[in-house]
Amino acid sequence: MAKWIFEPGHSAAEFAVRHMMVSHMRGLFKKVHGSLDFDPDSPADAAAVEATIAAAGIWTGDDERDAHLRGPDFLNVATHPDIVFRSSEVRCVGEADFRVAGDLSLCGVSRPVVLAAHFLGRWQCPYWEGDRDLGPTRRIGFVATAAINRHDFGVSWNAPLARGGMVVGDEVAITLDVEAILESDMQRIAGMRGER
Repeated sequence: MAKWIFEPGHSAAEFAVRHMMVSHMRGLFKKVHGSLDFDPDSPADAAAVEATIAAAGIWTGDDERDAHLRGPDFLNVATHPDIVFRSSEVRCVGEADFRVAGDLSLCGVSRPVVLAAHFLGRWQCPYWEGDRDLGPTRRIGFVATAAINRHDFGVSWNAPLARGGMVVGDEVAITLDVEAILESDMQRIAGMRGER
């Protein structure tokens, strides 16, 4: 089974949660690392996924809010620096669709989560570093979604609104965008870097 390595520069995790009862607040994590075992020619044999997100990299576009989200009321990144997902079962449920069951570890709590994943395709393209082409790389892409209740992970800060309701909703929608490079291509690129 081929192993594919997430390319952090082209992989990200996004979340959305209700805010002030009327809108959705969205945030992004860009420091996403991981791997998956997958054969594009035999997708039904997909085997495993693992992803690690650097929690301190959270970005919502507001520095004060981001600092609050990094603190003990929410992600508590000083104590729990990583958000980790490890699959326990990958099941093909359509031509390019998968059900990925596994454990999500967030704020020191692990809970089962199911991702709905869609294979976006594969391509071969150059790998550029500066003005140097390190040769062709084989890439694949996936998008996966899930919804969690933040209270299941002990993330329960909130504040009541004067006319009822709460500042932050309970359900968090998650979208994971992954671009991954074949591990053997990454190893070849690493070797070429060493030749400099």
